[in-house]
Amino acid sequence: MDKRLLDLLVCPVSKAPLRALSTGELAAVNRAIATGGVITVTGTVVATPLTAGLITRDGRVIYPVVDDIPVMLSDASIGTTQLNDFPR
Repeated sequence: MDKRLLDLLVCPVSKAPLRALSTGELAAVNRAIATGGVITVTGTVVATPLTAGLITRDGRVIYPVVDDIPVMLSDASIGTTQLNDFPR
């Protein structure tokens, strides 16, 4: 993702700055998705692995990136407290 765009994006709820998920973080999220154990903040099960994602700098909320487009909808966000082996 273009760094200039990333510098402009913030969490739509908390207005916290975002950064790209690291390779390890992305792998941890996708392992949890594979077990069926990931839901969005609205309770929808996340069935498709992420190819990329953005995370608030405090590490609490993940926003998926689909086809290189950040999905900055609070309904699509994933809280990290549900991810047991997520690096913190």
